[in-house]
Amino acid sequence: MNLFGTMETSGGAMQAERMRAEVVAANMANAETTRTAAGTPYKRQHVVFAANAPGAGFLDSMSEASTGGSSGASTGASTGTLTASSGQLSPASALASGIAAAGGFAAGSLPSIAIPSLGLASLNLPGSGAVAPGVHIAQVVEDPAPPLKRYDPGHPDAGADGYVSYPDINPLTEMVDLMGATRAYGLNSSAVQAEKGMIVSALDIAKS
Repeated sequence: MNLFGTMETSGGAMQAERMRAEVVAANMANAETTRTAAGTPYKRQHVVFAANAPGAGFLDSMSEASTGGSSGASTGASTGTLTASSGQLSPASALASGIAAAGGFAAGSLPSIAIPSLGLASLNLPGSGAVAPGVHIAQVVEDPAPPLKRYDPGHPDAGADGYVSYPDINPLTEMVDLMGATRAYGLNSSAVQAEKGMIVSALDIAKS
């Protein structure tokens, strides 16, 4: 089980639900807004959720960092030594040079040292790639519903016919959406707390 990846998934869901709650709050605050910067009534906003692309999780990023990723430094098939094309000394060469500089053995007298690769992908951990992708807000779109017409000839934004255009926003619908976002945020928060407890328990077992 990839606990860090699971925590990342829950954290991303919390961020998305917080954004959803902010959009709902904006809709409720502008339920009577008849004039925006564009000169038109406020339009109700919707959030669009989308699944994250695969390969963007915690374990994948750690694996890429430990194996060199796309940094341009090539590595051996079974060793973690860098080649000369990266402009850096391999660990064996660096060790030999350090000993020679300190007055020890000659740099060429040390045997070649092969350091095993520490890439996480080579660990083949059970369930390491089974974490479901997280979620994010893909975009915020406007409701295409036409504005509501109310007869109010004394309103500054009334038309020649005396009608005023108001946003098509139902407070009950917004309250239901807000309750859903709040509930989902709380559930993901509980998941994060549970995952933290599992990690702490695993560390306690390792220390004992």
